[in-house]
Amino acid sequence: MAPRTRAQLADALRKREVPEEAAQAVLERFSEVGLIDDEAFAAAWVSSRHAGRGLARRALAQELRHRGVDEETVKDAVGQLDPEQEVETARALVAKKLASTRGADPRARTRKLVGMLARKGYSPGLAFRVVREALEAEGVESDDLPDDFG
Repeated sequence: MAPRTRAQLADALRKREVPEEAAQAVLERFSEVGLIDDEAFAAAWVSSRHAGRGLARRALAQELRHRGVDEETVKDAVGQLDPEQEVETARALVAKKLASTRGADPRARTRKLVGMLARKGYSPGLAFRVVREALEAEGVESDDLPDDFG
């Protein structure tokens, strides 16, 4: 079984119609012996999903909240992600997709690449900056690129 948060395990016990008092006792005991550790889960989740899928802080935080991790733990976990590493990951994602957009209009390329980063949780400003840098490094004239998202 994959690691789960306390909230996910509580939901599973509720679905199996385990009495609330028994479920709480089990969850407390699991926490005491270290079988449930939302902080460790969140830290591992952030590290894994950032490295594996290139997700940004915003997307990672949303995924953790969806899994029932409390807000303070979410903030601590995504706070461990180095902002420079996040920028480097965005650059790597763009570099990986850049070739598949060659031959398209620079504005269309920009929209496609910025959209890809946005779906992974990157802010519009960072996404646009990274895409612009990549296209300019490829020789696309900055006059051919949109000035903003409007």
